[in-house]
Amino acid sequence: MRWKKQLLNLSPYQPGKSIDSVKKQYGLETIVKLASNENPFGCSARAIERIQNYGESLALYPDGHAGDLRDTLSKMLGIAQDKLIFGNGSDELIRIISRALLYPGANTVMAAPTFPQYRHNAILEGAEVREVPLVDGYHDLKGMLGAVDEKTNVIWICSPNNPTGTYIPKKDLESFLEQVPEEILVVIDEAYYEYVTAADFHDSILLADQFPNVIALRTFSKIYGLASLRVGYGIANPSIIKVLEPAREPFNTNSFAQEAAKAALADQEFVGRCREANRKGLEMFYQFCEKHGLSYYPSQGNFILIDFRMDANHVFQSLLERGFIVRSGALLGFPQSIRVTVGSESQVAALLEEFESFLEKESRALV
Repeated sequence: MRWKKQLLNLSPYQPGKSIDSVKKQYGLETIVKLASNENPFGCSARAIERIQNYGESLALYPDGHAGDLRDTLSKMLGIAQDKLIFGNGSDELIRIISRALLYPGANTVMAAPTFPQYRHNAILEGAEVREVPLVDGYHDLKGMLGAVDEKTNVIWICSPNNPTGTYIPKKDLESFLEQVPEEILVVIDEAYYEYVTAADFHDSILLADQFPNVIALRTFSKIYGLASLRVGYGIANPSIIKVLEPAREPFNTNSFAQEAAKAALADQEFVGRCREANRKGLEMFYQFCEKHGLSYYPSQGNFILIDFRMDANHVFQSLLERGFIVRSGALLGFPQSIRVTVGSESQVAALLEEFESFLEKESRALV
């Protein structure tokens, strides 16, 4: 087989451990999974009801244009329908953009660490990857501009950034965009957009109008709680959408996903409750970290990265054996930290109690 050589050195995405596998491996009855930034409150009851009452034939292909969802979302956002593109999660949109703009001889600029699929897809397409290290957990925008040259085709901005949860203030992002050449596509990944409470966060709809080389990516997998259905969308100038559409699979969002997403959009009360509960959960983590002198990044997402000042895999394994699934920072570029999804109040309280026991045990071991 004459495989692409860049494929031979790539590893597939490593998802967090499943609840069932951990139960079987350690003989546990109860598992608290806080590893994949899923919504601990599930999804809107309206989305569940719509799926349960779905009466259309399963033998028919879904609407490849996602017409009803497109109409609903465009009205909610107050934008024209031709400014939207839909994907099998925002992951597919990352792949579509990479497929359309990256190739041998081109390069792409991104922060590091950040969401790994930017790098993964760029390597698959044979493009050069230029990673600019974070500064204190934040995007180094000046450094990223310095990495741009005449062969740069895509710049990736993750705000809030995964895995740090940090964001780029509006004025800084606008200043950055003003300096990016107009022939370079700037992708602003906003997977955690609905969780943001910062007053100076940007409005990507206005940015897409102001800068015709910007596309913002959002998803229904996070606060809307529809991760298993895989549906995301992009917002951009119609000229960008028009060129990207041929790189999209014909029926890439399934019928259930489209219907559930449409129903979920109608329940903004659910979204507001989840955002408020997430803020309270983050405050619980902040207080614990400050009490124990643990470093962390203030987060605008539904997760927090905590530095335990020891091997992240050791922390991960200890928690796993006690029934708590988190994400080891060793996989994310932070070898002494763990990333934890903000669960419900009871889940956070239980995890913090486990943190307390773990730290006490580690402290005794050092004596």
